[in-house]
Amino acid sequence: MRPELAHAVQTALAGRSLSAAEMTAAIGTVMDGLASEVEMAALLTALAAKGETAEELAGAAAAMRARLTPVPARTPGLLDTCGTGGDRLNTFNISTAAALIVASAGVPVAKHGNRSATSRSGSAEVLQALGVNIDLPPHRVAECIDELGLGFCYARLLHAAMRHVAPVRSALGFRTIFNLLGPLTNPAGAAFQLIGTTNIRTAEKLARAVLYLGTQRTLVVCGDDQLDEVSLWGQTTVFDVQGGTLTEAHWTAATFELPECRVTQLQVASPEESARLIRNLLQGTPGPARDIVVANAAAALWCAGRVDSPASGARLAERQIDSRAAADMLARLVEWTNR
Repeated sequence: MRPELAHAVQTALAGRSLSAAEMTAAIGTVMDGLASEVEMAALLTALAAKGETAEELAGAAAAMRARLTPVPARTPGLLDTCGTGGDRLNTFNISTAAALIVASAGVPVAKHGNRSATSRSGSAEVLQALGVNIDLPPHRVAECIDELGLGFCYARLLHAAMRHVAPVRSALGFRTIFNLLGPLTNPAGAAFQLIGTTNIRTAEKLARAVLYLGTQRTLVVCGDDQLDEVSLWGQTTVFDVQGGTLTEAHWTAATFELPECRVTQLQVASPEESARLIRNLLQGTPGPARDIVVANAAAALWCAGRVDSPASGARLAERQIDSRAAADMLARLVEWTNR
C-alpha cells in the first residue's frame, strides 16, 4: 500500500481526522488508479465508520477538482443546483426543474448532475426523458452555457477518474465520501451554489467544507432533516456561506408565501413520470409540484443576488412560469443540444 494511502487508512481506523492535504493525497492515489480494490475499500470503509470531517471533504474535493475535465464556459457568475441525493424519498427532479426557471430569469446555470444511485430518477435520466442530449463534449456544454445561459455538466463524462473507484463503491453498498463530493466539484467552476443534502449534520459539514474551499456564495439546505431540497413542510435548515463567513437560518413555507405540502404529493416512479410532472408545472399546472420548484428556484435566485429575499424570488419564479419563459428555456435547451 502506498504510504499516503496507508497513513490515511491507519489514521481513520484509529478514529483520528486527516488534514485536507493528507486527504487530497490519499484520494488522489485512488483516483489515479494506483490503489487496489481492497485498498480503496479499506479507505472508504474506515472513513465512513469514523465519519468524514469538513476538512476531509474539502481535501477530497480538491483531489477530484484537480482531475476533472473542465467545462470552459466564458460566462461569469454561474450557478449550480446540485444536491447530494440519497434521501430515498423518490421525489421528482425538483432542482433540475428549478434550474430551468432560474436560467430563464437571467441567472446562468451550469447544472451538475449524474444518473441516480438511490432515487427513481436522477438529473441525467429526467433530462433525457425531457428530450435533452446530455452527452455533449465539454466545449459544447460551455457553448450551450454561453449561448443559452444553461448547460448540463454530466458527471459521468466529466469525472473520468471516478471509473477507478466505481466498482468498489457499488460493491460496498453503503454511502461513502464520494456520495458527498458531487456538489463540491462543479466542472464549470460555478461561483454560486444551491446544495441540498439529507440531514442537518451533513449540511453543516458540507457548508464548512465549502467555507474551507472558498465560494462567492453557497446555500446548503436540508428540508425537514430529510429532503435534499428546500421543503414546504416542516422547517428547512439553511447554511449560508459567503465572504468567508457561515450563518445559519431556518425557512418554512411561509418564508416563500407558499402553501405547505406533503412529500407523498411529490413522489414519482420513473424518469418519464418526473418529466411529465416538470412539463406540466412549466405549462402552468398549479399544485404542490409547482410550489416546491418555485421555492427552490427562489432560493437559487436569492443566492445569486437576483432578488433581495426568498419571497421576492418566489414571485419572480412564478412569473417565469406564468409567462412561459421557463418552458421556452426547456424547449431551447432541447433544440440546442440536439443540433
